[in-house]
Order: sequence, then structure tokens, then C-alpha cells
Amino acid sequence: MTSGPRPVTIDLGDAQRVSGLLQAPADARACYVLAHGAAAGMAHPFMASVAAGLAERGVATLRYQFPYMERGSKRPDIPELAHAAVRAAVEEAPRLAPGLPLVAGGRSFGGRMTSQAQAAAPLPGVRGIAFLGFPLHPPERPSSERGRHLLDVQVPMLFLQGARDELAHLELLQPLVERLGARATLKLFADADHSFHVPARAGRKDAEVRVEMLDALAGWIDSVIRPTP
Repeated sequence: MTSGPRPVTIDLGDAQRVSGLLQAPADARACYVLAHGAAAGMAHPFMASVAAGLAERGVATLRYQFPYMERGSKRPDIPELAHAAVRAAVEEAPRLAPGLPLVAGGRSFGGRMTSQAQAAAPLPGVRGIAFLGFPLHPPERPSSERGRHLLDVQVPMLFLQGARDELAHLELLQPLVERLGARATLKLFADADHSFHVPARAGRKDAEVRVEMLDALAGWIDSVIRPTP
């Protein structure tokens, strides 16, 4: 049996605080510090379903708000402030979930802010970064510029991507992942878009894609927290 999320507060310094949600099953073997996307906060149904699904698979999650979302703004924070929020959440995770190995990342914007923070200075204790739809470029403006910083990330990375993701054309994403070498893993979901939605003609439902995605994420987490022989 898994328990629901517990509200927490994360101190960013300079008198700034943001809300968080810790969901930690009794049998947790790792904690995923999970950042939200640009347009919706930590309580969005997608975020809640990921946290619940990982709890069922023995992985705790720490979700948190970026400052702009905490204020009710629609304009994302400047990168420096977003990076500070990522770092504060990662530093708080061991106090909230003591003894659990850490991975980090998140949905779209949140995953990109996490990897940018990691590229600037390694996040303490983070063993890998998992992206739930990496936003490589804006819609209809294909470019790999937003992925350049990933070359400076030296921990394992998992890219969970819809094959129809309009924010990460495969002809750009796949060569980038190949350049990252053995530390990067790309898992594609046929017919899925940036939100992991699949059309009716695909012959399967969004819930089935979600299960496949969570299984892949939990398996990858196990691979990065497993002690090296």
C-alpha cells in the first residue's frame, strides 16, 4: 500500500519559499526530484499520475513549484532562478527522504531546467537525470540549440519521448542522443505527442502509454542506483 502526497516547503534563500509534495512509499528504494512543465504546476494530473505510478513501483518523488508558478504567474522564471529552485529541491530531498539515492529531472521545461543546473554545477547526490519529454525546440522552429548544454552533463540521462513530439523532432533529437554516448538512453513511444497522448487510430490508450513510460522510468532508475561491481 502506498500513501498519498505530503505537503512540504522548500526554502530557496533570500526569503523565498516554494511548495512541494513528497510521495514516499514505505518500500522506497530511490527518490525522483520531479519538476513540472512550463504551463502547469506540480499538482497537474500528469504529474500526480507519475508520482502515484512511481510510488506503486517503489520510487519516492519530490514534486515542487517553480517560483513563478507559486506566484500564479504564467511567465516562467529566468533560468538562474529556476536553477536555484532545482538546486534547493535537490538539497532538501535527503532531509525529507533520508537514505534514498537521488535522481532528478521532470516534465518538459522542468527537465530542461534540471539539466541546465546540472551542467552549470553538479547537483549534489544526483545519480542521473530523467526527462519526461525533453523540449529541444519551440513548435515549428526546429533547432538543437537547447540541447547543447547536455554535452556538459556527465551523469546518466534518460529521454522518454513521444515519437510525434512537436518540441523534439527525431531527426534532431536522435543525433544529439548519439553524441551523448553511453550516458544517454532514448525511449520512444510510437504515435505519442509531447504530452504522451496517442490518437485513437493508434490502437491503444494514453493510460497504456503511461504504464509503459513508468515501467521504463523505474527500470532506468534501478540501473543508475545499482552499486557498481
